[in-house]
Amino acid sequence: MTLNWMAVAVPFFLFFMGLEYLVSKRQKKKYFHFNNSVANINVGIAERLLDTFTVGAFYFVYDYIHRHYAIFDLKPGVLGWVALFLATDFVWYWYHRLAHEVNVFWSAHVVHHQSEDFNYTVSARITVFQALIRTGFWTILPLIGFPAGMITVMLLLHGLYPFFIHTRTIGKLGWLEYIFVTPSHHRVHHASNPEYLDKNYGDVLIIWDKLFGTFVEEKEDAEELVYGLTKPLESHSFLWQQFHFMMELAETVRRTPGFVAKIKVLFGRPDDIDPEIRDHLERRFLSRSSVRTTSRRFRGYVLGQLIGILTVLFVFLLFEKQVPLYHQVLISLFILLTLVNCGALLEQRQWVFYLEISRFSLLILMAFPYLNNPLSFSALFIGFLLTLAYFSHLQKRYLRLVYGAVSY
Repeated sequence: MTLNWMAVAVPFFLFFMGLEYLVSKRQKKKYFHFNNSVANINVGIAERLLDTFTVGAFYFVYDYIHRHYAIFDLKPGVLGWVALFLATDFVWYWYHRLAHEVNVFWSAHVVHHQSEDFNYTVSARITVFQALIRTGFWTILPLIGFPAGMITVMLLLHGLYPFFIHTRTIGKLGWLEYIFVTPSHHRVHHASNPEYLDKNYGDVLIIWDKLFGTFVEEKEDAEELVYGLTKPLESHSFLWQQFHFMMELAETVRRTPGFVAKIKVLFGRPDDIDPEIRDHLERRFLSRSSVRTTSRRFRGYVLGQLIGILTVLFVFLLFEKQVPLYHQVLISLFILLTLVNCGALLEQRQWVFYLEISRFSLLILMAFPYLNNPLSFSALFIGFLLTLAYFSHLQKRYLRLVYGAVSY
């Protein structure tokens, strides 16, 4: 049996998130908020899941470019690995900087900056769109002459480091501050205070920021840092977090007359997007709920959803090569639907019951190949009819159980 040991990344990162939470409690600091942490991890689950289907394609792209268009033929060795590390970190700096300065790139990267907390769960806020754009930037590496195998290993190792700089529990680190990107440097990058905006883009080395004039040191009053977007999102909806700026950008392009002007919007700066457009889109697509329950039962239900789907993700990734394509698709849909469901729960949406019905339907489809007798089909059909007959009653009972005795 072939196991995908990359699945171990799931409990590995969760362990450090839990450890940081315990350390922050010991320090008597409120660095974690329930809704933010759930929303952050949800984004990470989606990225980890979709990476399963895209990482092979990324390798193919690197390998194809290297075999057909490489300028040099670089071989593994000490100097080769050092050169690849420096090149990877340099390309990352420019990808990251342009992701803040160009609208079409910011539309993918903005998700990473939405959290108003700053802790290890924020490092999970990476989208598959961002992974696609980064791959486009990193295609310069095989073009230079680095083999796909070296690039893949370097990106895996290089990608570990940024996780550990998303924390407020670690202070300044002495002489390391002059060479590496530290938690202190990265807190500046995530802060929305005016003096810290668009600074400290480095991933591992801080030398690029110092070289290109984008470095700012964290001041002593670090507790005054404000995290998140300059115009807070104020929503934990999984879908809205993923697509809100893409919609803002599309709406801006629609309102802009002239083809050239539209292109300028796409490659313009995020600062140029009218903030009133988001208000317009929120009124149109994001109706706010007046219900705000924070009961232990509600939090327990959401936490149960999160733990359950993390377990499903880990097992799915671990045994990925043994899972038939039919079940891979259904399991992926189930996980994504659960993430939307968690976001809808945090937003206190009444229509969350429809998502529950959809998830249950997916479970039935997963079991479908193993239903080999008429009695099973009859039971499912009768259950379907009963659900339709008592749908309204079931919905009200479900909402009361989840949100408590509230008025809708």
